[in-house]
Amino acid sequence: MDNGFAKLTDDLKTTFRGSMAGPWPDERFGEWALRVFQYQFEANPTYSRYCRNRGLDPSVLERWEEIPPVPTSAFKVVPLVSGDPSRVQRVFRTSGTTRGAGSRGAHYVLDLDLYRASLTPNIEAHLYPPGPVPRLLALVPSPDEVPDSSLSFMLAEALSVLSDGDGGFFVRPSEGLDVVGLSRALATATEEGVPVLLAGTAFAFVHWLGYLAETASRYELPAGSRILETGGFKGRSRALSRPEFYQALSSAHAVPIERIVNEYGMTELLSQRYEPLLSEPQSGSSAGSLEHRRHVAPPWMRTRVLDPVSLEPVPVGREGLLCHYDLANAGSVMAVLTEDLGSVDDEGRLRFAGRLEGAEPRGCSLAMDQLLSTAGEL
Repeated sequence: MDNGFAKLTDDLKTTFRGSMAGPWPDERFGEWALRVFQYQFEANPTYSRYCRNRGLDPSVLERWEEIPPVPTSAFKVVPLVSGDPSRVQRVFRTSGTTRGAGSRGAHYVLDLDLYRASLTPNIEAHLYPPGPVPRLLALVPSPDEVPDSSLSFMLAEALSVLSDGDGGFFVRPSEGLDVVGLSRALATATEEGVPVLLAGTAFAFVHWLGYLAETASRYELPAGSRILETGGFKGRSRALSRPEFYQALSSAHAVPIERIVNEYGMTELLSQRYEPLLSEPQSGSSAGSLEHRRHVAPPWMRTRVLDPVSLEPVPVGREGLLCHYDLANAGSVMAVLTEDLGSVDDEGRLRFAGRLEGAEPRGCSLAMDQLLSTAGEL
C-alpha cells in the first residue's frame, strides 16, 4: 500500500469510528471530500483524464459538489482503482440480475479495513441499539462461499464483531435457502429467549415466507428481535407490495413493523443508508408507517439529486437521479452516479423511489461515453 493511500485511509478509519454521534457540518464533509478527490485525481489515471477532459482538477474545484461522478455502469467495463492495482485485497461484484450475469460490475477494494471502519459503526448505530445483543441469522451465503459479495462480507463482520459470533448463514449457493437450518435456529432462539436480528434480501425473505405459508409455521421471536431487509427483488420473484411484504414478515415472526429496517446500499459504495427506526425510535401512528420512512447516511456520505438529462441539481424534495459521494470509496471513485430515483430533504434524508426503467438516462450515457473515450486514450 503506497504511503499516500495509507495515510489517507488511516485518517479516514480513525474519523469514521468516532463520527456516529452526530452529523458533520457541510464544511467538514467538503474538506474531506476535496482531500479524497485530490488523492484520486493523482492515483487514478482513468479518472484523472476524465476530469481533465471536463476542465476539472483539484486546483479549480472549490466545492465538493463540483467533483465529477462516474456512472455505476462504469464499474462493469473499467477497473476503477485509485492506487496500485496489484494491492487490491478483494473484488466485490454486483448481482448481475438486472441485465444478466455477464454485465456484473466490479468494485476493486484496496483496503478491507476501511470498509470495516465504515460499515461497523453504521450498522451498530441502526441495528444494535442498547440492550441484549441479538443473534444474527443471515439469509445470505457466507463470505467463505461467495467472497465477491459485499453484503455477505458486511453481515459476517456484524456477526463477528457486534453479535459476538452468535448466529450463522442460511443460504447455500448451490442449494438455496436452508429452510430446515433456519427453522431450527429460530426455534432455538425462541426457546432460549435470545433476541434475533434476522437479515436478508427481499428475494430470500419472499422464499422464506413461502415456506412458512406452505408449512403453516410462524415464530414468536423474543422481545427485542428485529429484521433487516436489504432489498433485492429486481424482478426475480412474484409481485408483493411493500406494505404486504412487511406485514407478512411481521406476522410470521411476531416482530413489529416498526422494527423492520430497510437498508439502501450497493456494491459500488462501501457505505450504506438505513432507516433510523431503532436509532431514532418513533411513537404513535407514524411508527409503523412506510410512507414517511427515510434513509439516513453516515456523516461521511452525501447524496445529490440530479436531473436525468442535464445532470443539474434539482430543488430539495424533488425527484431525480441519485448521485452519491462516499468517502469510504477512497480506493476506487468517491462520486458515483446511479440510475436510482429518489429525493432528499433539507436534512439529507433520502426517499428512495426505485430504479429508472427503460433506456439509460441521457446524463449517465454521456458521462459513460466520456469515461470510455478517456480510458481509450490511456
